[in-house]
Amino acid sequence: MRVKICCIKTPDELKTVAKYGIDCVGFVSNMPSGPGIISDKEIRRLVEATPEEVDTFLLTSLTNPEEIVEQQKFCKTKTIQLCNPLEIDSLKKLREISDNVKIVGVVHVLGEDSIRRANEMSKYVDAILLDTGNPCENPKKLGGTGRTHNWDISKEICKQISNPIYLAGGLNYVNVSSAIEKVRPYGVDICCGVRTADDRLDEEKLKLFLKAIGRLD
Repeated sequence: MRVKICCIKTPDELKTVAKYGIDCVGFVSNMPSGPGIISDKEIRRLVEATPEEVDTFLLTSLTNPEEIVEQQKFCKTKTIQLCNPLEIDSLKKLREISDNVKIVGVVHVLGEDSIRRANEMSKYVDAILLDTGNPCENPKKLGGTGRTHNWDISKEICKQISNPIYLAGGLNYVNVSSAIEKVRPYGVDICCGVRTADDRLDEEKLKLFLKAIGRLD
């Protein structure tokens, strides 16, 4: 079970997750809402301090393929996570110009139509992340809500799609084992569930989370 810890903001948080052998870390660039937002300069500094074996994700809300590639090249992450829905033509263009950087498309699980969206997207991305949010709200909710969604829909997406799929949205050490048992994702992604009320990374919650998924005794 791959583990991605998102919303990493400081060198101390990076050191903490690295200590526990986390597979991937997410850095949140400018977003219309949500936790963990830092500047591109801060993301670049943290990426440069990340151990080579850890995958680095740039969470972007940009939708113009050229601008996304420019941002990724500046931040130097290994992976781009598309938090804002892109039209299929834009996804195709991004795939063409991304210079073999991995692309993860986010599907906000709102209903049965999310299955169609995931299938449509799967041809142009390396992996899919199923999250709770609503890009139609004002301001847009593109992640970090701390809320779960309908795992039955996520389960169906995992059945239909061969791409690696990360499950996100309201996960914590209490519910993650149930979520994994039901959905059977490739990996899990967590932000709010391992943080304190004032948005600091909570090492004890992180350890409980890793124990719940069998990554820590």
